[in-house]
Amino acid sequence: MAEISFDQFQAVDIRCGTVTRAEPFPEARNPSIKLWVDFGEEIGTRKSSAQITVHYSPETLVGRQVLAVVNFPPRQIGPFMSEVLVLGVPDKEGAIVLLSPDQPVPDGGQMH
Repeated sequence: MAEISFDQFQAVDIRCGTVTRAEPFPEARNPSIKLWVDFGEEIGTRKSSAQITVHYSPETLVGRQVLAVVNFPPRQIGPFMSEVLVLGVPDKEGAIVLLSPDQPVPDGGQMH
């Protein structure tokens, strides 16, 4: 694994936000869910497409806080523009488990 500098790490803007809306994304190549995540007043609501259908359904995601990279360029995923990368870790079968704080934090809070 290549090492990075602390400056490179600081360039990645990881924020906490709350999922305000979630919908199935049947048009995606791989099973996915469309998310709208509120990152607070400074950033606002951003969209993401996430391959998280093994452990989550749209109705279980609304109100959940998640961590996401907010400073990648937008990426077209089929007919949907994904604006942030929601972060997760694969379980032992490879299905993604979302990263989230274990205590409520303000939307838009930056990871340090």
